[in-house]
Amino acid sequence: MGILTDDMKRLVAEQKLAFHATVCPDGSPNLSPKGSTRVWDDDHLFFADICSPQTIANIRAGSLVEVNVVDPFVRKGYRFKGRAEIHEPGAAIFAEGIERMRADGSKLTGRVKAIVVIEVRDAAPLVSPAYDDGATTEAGMLEAQRVRFARLHERQARG
Repeated sequence: MGILTDDMKRLVAEQKLAFHATVCPDGSPNLSPKGSTRVWDDDHLFFADICSPQTIANIRAGSLVEVNVVDPFVRKGYRFKGRAEIHEPGAAIFAEGIERMRADGSKLTGRVKAIVVIEVRDAAPLVSPAYDDGATTEAGMLEAQRVRFARLHERQARG
């Protein structure tokens, strides 16, 4: 059994949008949202490099990657840390990544410059401090967030 649990895989599959952190050569952080984040297998995640020049440069320079995936409604998720490998057009893993994206309904496959596979060496839960009071439940958080998001949608609809 790999490091990625069924719940971790479920959340990545549901959310797709994840935040990938790398470190620039000058030591500054680089945080980049990636809507193409997927599970490769029990020990790996992957994403498509569509427009990620700094992330790719940092990985080429040896930066590790941390990926955060959070369900915004229950405010829980996971962080994954590991080393990444870049696979460019012509590589078998690039072709397989493109096929996995197509099978998942992606319409962005024609714009992919590389498939980046992350070997997850550490995985840990992320839980909002809102749960620290001992009284907040996941059901209660879900309802509060539904109300909050409904208000946001109403405001956007009014323009």
